[in-house]
Amino acid sequence: MNKVGKIILFIFLGIVGLLAIAFTYFMIEFPKVGDAPELKVDITEARLERGKYLFHNVSLCVDCHSPRDWSKFSAPPDESKIGIGNNEDFLESTIGLPGDFYAANLTPHHLKDWSDGELFRAITSGVSKDGRPLFPIMPYMNYGQMSKEDIYSIIAYIRTLPELKSETPEPKPKFPMQFIMKLMPKEATFSDIPPKTDNVAYGKYMITAAACSDCHTPLTKGQPVLDSAFSGGREFPIPTGGTVASANISPDKNTGIGTWTKEQFISRFKSYADSGFVFKDIDKNEFNTIMPWKKYAGMNDEDLGAIYDYLMSIKPINKRVTRFVPSVATK
Repeated sequence: MNKVGKIILFIFLGIVGLLAIAFTYFMIEFPKVGDAPELKVDITEARLERGKYLFHNVSLCVDCHSPRDWSKFSAPPDESKIGIGNNEDFLESTIGLPGDFYAANLTPHHLKDWSDGELFRAITSGVSKDGRPLFPIMPYMNYGQMSKEDIYSIIAYIRTLPELKSETPEPKPKFPMQFIMKLMPKEATFSDIPPKTDNVAYGKYMITAAACSDCHTPLTKGQPVLDSAFSGGREFPIPTGGTVASANISPDKNTGIGTWTKEQFISRFKSYADSGFVFKDIDKNEFNTIMPWKKYAGMNDEDLGAIYDYLMSIKPINKRVTRFVPSVATK
């Protein structure tokens, strides 16, 4: 090999070596959110009450971490398997995600070896016990904006769930999502709960805790279009067939909820809390919704009213949404 050839080879090997070092650094250092905090959450009656409310009716941990019955309207969770995990609803083949992801078992069967600090980091920064990044269908970016006390309450309640046995498969992200995911987790930016007398600020807090924007904001290339927040139109394939799109909940008077009164907004939720309400059976290619109406119906009137006040304060966006498109033509 001549001198020029050796120089080229050395340069090539140097570049390969630098790339290997950079790749190794990336794989070791990211996600970069720090160690799980040293934390022991005291389980008090007040925390259990607040944690149960957030878990079941606001932040809706129950919705993703329990099996849902898609043969019924609004796909209610199986009440006998609360927290057992969900291995069916977050697959590429089911709702078009960039890979297959699974909602973990939140009962002691899976979490008995987790410290409270590890659970806290997972909920608020999106990093699992083993340092693995969580796919952001888990809205940790929202939960990381909540108050620490609210997160403590959720952890306290999770610790009281009865043990249910199930195994959660390893996630299977598609290339290059396994690398992109490592860059997503961020340090949490906690906030205090605003006073309820400040309806708009308190409503913003509650709508963040409920992660309403995750579904009601359209996506472009997998990223939320923040200028169109709450205008709806995000599409979700559903297991019974077809695609449902989220509603426009901006205060636009023609295509959103701008003509709704606060009482109408609250009653829209509370109609599902009626003891006589029955989830209707859903046939193939019949309209269904991913909106967990029954669980959100358990939110109290004051919190729902504050969410309404916040929504009325944001920019109205005129955008008409086609709510459902069946997968095949129906007669």
